[in-house]
Amino acid sequence: YMNDAFGTAHRAHASTAIIADFFPENKLFGYVMSNEVSNLNKVVKEGEHPITAILGGANVSGKIEIINHLLDKVDNLIIGGGMMFTFIKALGGEIGNSLVEDDLLETASEAMKKAKDLGVNFYIPSDTIVADKFDNEAEKQICPSGYVPDGWMGLDIGPDTIQTFSEVIEISKTILWNGPMGVFEMEPFAKGTVAVGDYIASATKKGAFSLVGGGDSVAAVKKYNLEDKVSYVSTGGGAMLEMLEGKSLPGIEAMKK
Repeated sequence: YMNDAFGTAHRAHASTAIIADFFPENKLFGYVMSNEVSNLNKVVKEGEHPITAILGGANVSGKIEIINHLLDKVDNLIIGGGMMFTFIKALGGEIGNSLVEDDLLETASEAMKKAKDLGVNFYIPSDTIVADKFDNEAEKQICPSGYVPDGWMGLDIGPDTIQTFSEVIEISKTILWNGPMGVFEMEPFAKGTVAVGDYIASATKKGAFSLVGGGDSVAAVKKYNLEDKVSYVSTGGGAMLEMLEGKSLPGIEAMKK
């Protein structure tokens, strides 16, 4: 029995978690599964320090378990994308019409406090590219992240933030990237995502191990031709996220019996 379906390893399906029991001596991972597990372990279990996790995307709710699990493993945690505004509002910032999860403000505050207690550098964007509407043709300007004008929304990280993030990435030995820095699908708000991808590629070229995972991050590295410039691009969305959350995956556990 060979299991090469990492993308479904987080689901307890008969084909991935039950049939394996009938092959106690003759079962093995396929190349994809083996590579996914070994490369994710290079981040969460065997990473060379400094370790930097870069998390973006829209929602804190989809990333908070990853944040909490990684905080005692990483040296630097970088936050970008729409989820940054939940943290900024939790700090008392004004965010205008930017995306926010008000029910997670306390959760965001607790994560930042945990990071401080553990001595983890927690980076939240200092400036943002804001727009007066969610549109390619929108009026845009740069403003401090905690001072977004009423009626405007943050759609990308700003130049000062890009500079700060670049300095962190350049000194990192292990890098995890999950989630874009802004709405990169719209060209006016793609600079942050492109810059982070380029700096990760540069650090990789200098010897860092870099893993990119998550649908939007993978789409970004493909769009900007960075696939061959990072160490590994994960194919498993939900499975990768659950592994980063520290959960045991039924499809993997079945192979250990």
